[in-house]
Amino acid sequence: MENNYHVPVLLKESVDALAIRPDGIYVDVTFGGGGHSREILSRLGEKGVLIAFDQDPDAQRNRIDDPRFHFVDQNFAFLKNNLRLLGYRSVDGILADLGVSSHQFDEPSRGFSTRFESGLDMRMDQQRPLTAAAVLNSYSEERLHWIFGVYGEVKNAKSLAASIVRGRVDKEIKSLSDLKGLIRMHIPRGRENKYMAQVFQALRIEVNGEMAVLEDFLDQTAGVIKKGGRLVVISYHSLEDRPVKNFLSKGKIRGEVEKDFFGNELKPFHVITRRAIVAGEEELAYNNRSRSAKLRVGEKL
Repeated sequence: MENNYHVPVLLKESVDALAIRPDGIYVDVTFGGGGHSREILSRLGEKGVLIAFDQDPDAQRNRIDDPRFHFVDQNFAFLKNNLRLLGYRSVDGILADLGVSSHQFDEPSRGFSTRFESGLDMRMDQQRPLTAAAVLNSYSEERLHWIFGVYGEVKNAKSLAASIVRGRVDKEIKSLSDLKGLIRMHIPRGRENKYMAQVFQALRIEVNGEMAVLEDFLDQTAGVIKKGGRLVVISYHSLEDRPVKNFLSKGKIRGEVEKDFFGNELKPFHVITRRAIVAGEEELAYNNRSRSAKLRVGEKL
């Protein structure tokens, strides 16, 4: 089932990076189709434990029937509290694949893809009230400008936001065609797919609070991973990769590494991957979504 739902990216590389102990306790905070989780379980012994997180109701259908497996239907921003509820204060490794699943892209009703004429939803957690349509129809011009410029890295974000605000006065923006009709004049010739992908990325990040969630998650990992344990993160764009890289190398999302009175660096992880691991030619040939993936690994000091 997981192959239809999502083809796991950098599967061997990421699970190898966890340096799994057969009796260890591991966490997959982005369960999705369960591809990474199944590989982790294949390397665990009878006493091993795997805890998986996913807030998407569709992912729950992929739960694994295994006594060593525990599923948590929560956002991984709530990592620490949910681990404690299960009776675990520390774990041997955590894996996070930050990409949107193939299933979410391929399911028109979810509104994640520019390939389908659909409503503008983009919620990973369907219980959340905020949708992409709500963002487009209610946010101020200044806020839209910021979202498209920062989260989408759209070069003409200011004029794009202005057109949306003007256009929604006459007609509510409900669908992909509504949005395209308003912003067509801003799309560079021959770059429609790239431009729309940037716009959708910005909306998705805002709807799901992805940057705040990532920062909350990273901050919690240092407190739950055992000494010698691994943090493995796969990211797909610079907005994700930058904080992951900074956190692993400096122990914080922004700013320089802190030092004690004697000048010793105070950081929780040793960087295993000085350069991010990327997909090889073989994987790129069968899984196009791996082309932007970057894998970084840290070991708890």
